[in-house]
Amino acid sequence: MADTAQRDTARRDTDVEGVEGGVGVTALLVAAARAIETHRADSLAQDVYAEHFVRAAPASAGWPVRLRQVPDGDANPLWGRFARYFGLRTRVLDDFLLDSLHVGGARQVVLLGAGLDTRAFRLDWPPGCVLYEVDRDGVLAFKHEVLGAVSAVPRTTRVPVPTDLRDDWAGALTDAGFDPAAPTVWLVEGLLFYLPSAAETYLIGAVDRLSAPGSALAYEVKLDKDLLEHRDSPLYTSTHHQLGIDLLDLFSREPRPDSAAALGDRGWTTSVHTPFDFTRRHGRGPLPEQNDALGGNRWVFAARPRP
Repeated sequence: MADTAQRDTARRDTDVEGVEGGVGVTALLVAAARAIETHRADSLAQDVYAEHFVRAAPASAGWPVRLRQVPDGDANPLWGRFARYFGLRTRVLDDFLLDSLHVGGARQVVLLGAGLDTRAFRLDWPPGCVLYEVDRDGVLAFKHEVLGAVSAVPRTTRVPVPTDLRDDWAGALTDAGFDPAAPTVWLVEGLLFYLPSAAETYLIGAVDRLSAPGSALAYEVKLDKDLLEHRDSPLYTSTHHQLGIDLLDLFSREPRPDSAAALGDRGWTTSVHTPFDFTRRHGRGPLPEQNDALGGNRWVFAARPRP
């Protein structure tokens, strides 16, 4: 953990390009949620670096990083229920990555749209892992500045791949040393909401082409028939009123492809879950409610079997 002087230095000197507006600022929202989760007595996931991202960016410097900083605490739709959702998602996907590596034996991991993910620095990785983080240069530069200010050290081999996912990210990934002949564990967390339908289809197709037998994939989608149906939900309105972020203006409203079915047609085994499935499993997290903006969220897990 950094002392106060380190935090102040990070806040003054950090290049915040890429996280100060649009979709980029949502990475700060998720970081604040992870910070709040970290400080809960019944935490599902620990990320000691998350609050440093929040404090380093002017857009989020005043946001809470502990629940006691929220006047209405867990009753607050944003910093209570929504933040708990992100804490649950972090735990579930942490477990997915480590289970896939330990059980399947893969040693190559790719985070597409890595954002402010710190799994390279906080998880206990098996020996020999290589983790590729694919995201825009500005986002990765901000992450490097903040983590450098607190002297964070990765626990596995970490390879940043600065590229826009609208460009030839597959080529950039292979140029960075990725081996498509080796089993890979892929994670696409909090990204596909913002992409047009065709971009999701392309991304899933590229993952399929680059995945050897023994590979695994987890990703998150929204399957609401009409996103605007929940415009006045507490989750969306509180995020807009408290942070000025209108998530519905950022999400793609095109009909979503059935990517799970497409993977199944290509020989992958898939399972599709609601977040509430894992709330019940862990005993913590959001449960369904009326006018629920989380009702269409699905977490998809897929594996390409070995021969």
